[in-house]
Parts: sequence; C-alpha cells; structure tokens
Amino acid sequence: MHITTLEKPAESASLDDWLHYLELIHPKTIELGLDRVTKVARSLNVIKPAPYIFTVAGTNGKGTTCRALEMILLEAGFRVGVYSSPHLLRYTERVRINNQELADSDHIRAFAQIESARAETSLTYFEYSTLSALCLFKQANLDVVILEVGLGGRLDATNLVDADVAVITSIALDHMDYLGNTRESIGREKAGIFKSNQVVVVGEPDIPCSIYDVANSMQIKLHGCKPNPDYDWQYRQLDGKTWQFSSRIRCYGNLPIAKIPLANAATALAALTYSSLTISDEMICQGLLKTELTARFQIISQEPLVIIDVAHNPHAATYLNSQLQVLLKQRSRVGKLRVVIGMLKDKDIASTVNILQADIWYCASLYGERGSKAADIAKHVTKNSHTIVTCFESVSAAFAQSKQDADIDDIIVVCGSFHTVSDVLSLVVNG
Repeated sequence: MHITTLEKPAESASLDDWLHYLELIHPKTIELGLDRVTKVARSLNVIKPAPYIFTVAGTNGKGTTCRALEMILLEAGFRVGVYSSPHLLRYTERVRINNQELADSDHIRAFAQIESARAETSLTYFEYSTLSALCLFKQANLDVVILEVGLGGRLDATNLVDADVAVITSIALDHMDYLGNTRESIGREKAGIFKSNQVVVVGEPDIPCSIYDVANSMQIKLHGCKPNPDYDWQYRQLDGKTWQFSSRIRCYGNLPIAKIPLANAATALAALTYSSLTISDEMICQGLLKTELTARFQIISQEPLVIIDVAHNPHAATYLNSQLQVLLKQRSRVGKLRVVIGMLKDKDIASTVNILQADIWYCASLYGERGSKAADIAKHVTKNSHTIVTCFESVSAAFAQSKQDADIDDIIVVCGSFHTVSDVLSLVVNG
C-alpha cells in the first residue's frame, strides 16, 4: 500500500508531534486486518511480549475486566502490563506497567523503533499504538500482559499475539458497520481471538451460537457462565458488600464488591481461575478492593452530584440506568436528573437515549467526522420523552449550563462517548 510522504518527526519531537504524525500517515482511521501489523511485529520481535498473556474482547466491560485482572495479579506479586484504549485525557493512559503510566520519552522511543522497522508498510494509529505497547512490554521483562481488544477481535491488531487466556465479556450490537448487524455475526468476530490449546472464558450470559461454533471447530473447551447451557461457573451477590463465585474447580465466598460491574469482576475471576497462575484467596480479595476505573459510574463532585460514565450503546446504557435507579433509592432527597450527552453518529443513538431516563437533557455536538450533531440526538430524545431538551455546540457548554441550572439535590450524568466524558474530565482537571 502506498504511504504518505509526511516527514517523520525529528529526534527532538514531542509526543504530541508524534501522535499528530500517526493520525496522518495512513489513509484510513480504521483498517482491520493483521497482515501489515504482524509483519512489523515480527521485525520488532514482539509477537510474544511476556510469558503469560490475557486477551480481552467484548462489546462492553473490557476495560473493567482488564482492570480487575490487573489489580489481582499485581496483588499476587506479578509484574503486569496492560494495554487499553481509547484514552480519556492522555495518550500515556493506554499503557500501564505495574499500574503506572510511562513517560512521554518512553513512548517516543518506541514510536521511533517502529518507524525504523516498518519501512514501506503503512500502519493505522491503532496499529502503531498496539506495536508500541508490545515494544514497551517486551523491554520491561514482565510476567503477564493484558491486552484489551480495540474493535471486534478476529482482525484487531491485538490479535497478532497468541494469548494463553482469551476472554469475551459481553456481546451486544455495536460497531455494526465493521462487525455485522446481528449478535451472531458480532460473536463470530469476537471469537476470532480464540487460538488452539487456549483457555477460553466467556462472561456473556446469553452466548451466541457462533461463539460455540468457533470453539467447537477448534476443539476448544469454552468456560461459560450461568445461565448458559453447560455453564461451569457462576456468581451471585450476597448483600450490599459481598458476593460469591463458584466453578467446577474452585469456589470463593464473601468476596468484596469492587467499584466495577459485578459481571466483569466475576469474568476476570473466572479467567484467573481457569488460568495456570496461582493466586491465593487473600490476594484476590485485596485486588478486588483496589479495583476501580476512571469514568465508569464515577462520581467527580458533590452538591450537585456529578457522575461520568462512558456508556455509548444500549447495552451500556441499560447498566448505567440500573445503577442510577439504585442510587436514587439510596438518597433521602432527590432533585432532577440532568443528562449531558454527546454521541458518535455511528452509534445506536435512538436506542441508547430511549433507555436512559432523565428530567432534563443537555445534548452536545461532538467534533470530527464521526461526531453527531446535538440536534440529531435531541430528535431521538423528544420522540420518546416529554422532558426538557436543549442543544449545545460543545460538551463544555452543555456541562456548564447543567451546572448552572442544577440545585444541590440534583444529579448530573455525563455520558454517551469517551469524547464526551474526556471533555468534562479536562474541565474538572484544568479547573
């Protein structure tokens, strides 16, 4: 493929300079396929970045499942690297080594390595990012690497690595332009991460037949959860603070509830249970107590209560709405529920806003080719509700108005996209 003739960043270039370069050197933002990225990975010798690897795919819950795995493994004394995307505030969030982001200079050095190795091979931003993470992991001499799949699974850049444990968190309708418009087609793409002689764990409570078909064709034992047929692990909440997990090989009682969806904590625990790694009950409990992740039903201020959540599809909106209902029941005084929302136009906007319940909506336009206009979101809100709806040219303007309008007993929820939440987080961090 012909690549652009952009000039490579100078040795003194900043991380921002490099990221700008990466955004422009490939003609497409997304181009699924493994041939190009695998060729460069082999040249860099990063196909196996650590002795033990988890790859996590799924429509929702990938980030929180990776986080639970990470915190438990760190508690158990392993040296752990995590690759996740997208980032919220800083590119450096995408790579964590022993729960720490790396310096800009480390990323720049990895980019320079890739630039030398790729020759005439053209790479997307995400492919470049993935190779960079693998380089950084290989150099850090880690015990375990956790890779969060970016899009789908079969053709995602992370799938160039043969993982020891493959995890699928959930299957719902999203990215349908790339993955198909049914759960069966999406499930087949997610199952593309399966490899021979691999442990496979699925946290989806209604596993599509396509996932079973892929596993059976490869003669892989699939470890599914209840209520799937032939399930071999299950979990249940005991009270407001504890839950239990049981499987065919190991059971845990009185586990602490982490600050992430219980289904994702359970999926992470299943992945560890069926892995060959040895981890004590105490390490699991301590790891769960430390597990939380930015922008997953995260409270960032009080009076009024402000919650940020990256929910951007119907499946995630359903969970967000359930958490809000629990919160509302816990509060002695409840004012109005105000939702600040900005979404990408390739998402299922109509279904997402129909699930969320609010008294007042602040619809914001998102920038870029994929960004939806506020008016387009508002059309779907007004179809399904008699609430007050206002449109804004930016997330910052929408959020500022919601704060100005709110009484101390009100709740403001910011959701709809990583971009939406990122804009609000930037406002909070930068004052």
